[in-house]
Amino acid sequence: MRRSAPDTLVRLPVPGVVVPDDRAIREARGPRAVVDETRPIACSIEPEPLPGGVVENVATIFIANRECPFRCLMCDLWKHTTTRRVPEGAVAGQIRIALDELPWAPHVKLYNAGNFFDGQAIPGADLPAIATMLEDRRTVIVECHPRLVDDRCAAFARLLSPRLQVAMGLETVDPEVLPRLNKHMTLEDYERATRFLLNEGINVRAFILLRTPWQDEAAGVRWAQRSIDFAFDIGVECCVVIPTRPGNGIMDELAAQGAFAPPSLPSLETVVEHGLRLGRGRVLADLWDIERFVDCPTCDPRRVERLRRMNMKQAPPPPIDCPEHPGRRP
Repeated sequence: MRRSAPDTLVRLPVPGVVVPDDRAIREARGPRAVVDETRPIACSIEPEPLPGGVVENVATIFIANRECPFRCLMCDLWKHTTTRRVPEGAVAGQIRIALDELPWAPHVKLYNAGNFFDGQAIPGADLPAIATMLEDRRTVIVECHPRLVDDRCAAFARLLSPRLQVAMGLETVDPEVLPRLNKHMTLEDYERATRFLLNEGINVRAFILLRTPWQDEAAGVRWAQRSIDFAFDIGVECCVVIPTRPGNGIMDELAAQGAFAPPSLPSLETVVEHGLRLGRGRVLADLWDIERFVDCPTCDPRRVERLRRMNMKQAPPPPIDCPEHPGRRP
């Protein structure tokens, strides 16, 4: 059955609100980093819980390649991309370097700051070599925009010995906000892509934003929770909750206008707990650079540790009380 944001909650865009487009987003940008297309941007090993509760290591390889053609409002991944299509063999070479440098891990994320199935980012000629390099792994996770999910995904899955999972940005089911994110995607697009992948035996991971622009703290929590509900309704296996960050230029302009503020750690706890209590799939808090969200020195470091425990155990530990801010708890 087709699911979407409840009709009773649909709101019309606020009159007079200017929605940034590709040009405005580009013009607000700062400098781009110098990228060596012969080496990965970075690589790391971190533990992640699997369905069923076992925790195993995941190798994450950040690939250097051309910028994503979709210039989403909140994205800052363009900072570490090239301005041209990388030559054939470059991406496979980067992955080989990373696999040689990292300890062996059963699961591998190939994150490329955009879309793995965009031929202008990952040359199709590299895919067979990539599949061969990963034949001793159990899972491969790549990222892709829902509108680029097609037979190329299925073809790559057939090349692989490991199980393929595709991570896609759902962001929010808030009908007032999603059209403003310059993502060029509807909920119908997302559901179509998810159904296609599931039919091909490919699992889906959803990225969900906590407190987008044009949401206050309460609305940010509510819509992130409903985004998790929507994702599980259509068959997503894992939801990753990302606290929305400034720092890409246009987000800083929106913050200066009062249209955006980052969420609090108690809000992140609340949203992740909501997802975990559903018991419908894995829910993870994105803790990259989480220290920037520390507001209360008394309780927020403990909240960060609590979120780490929630990620690993997939169950909420006891809540944290703050003597400096009584009642500041999810």
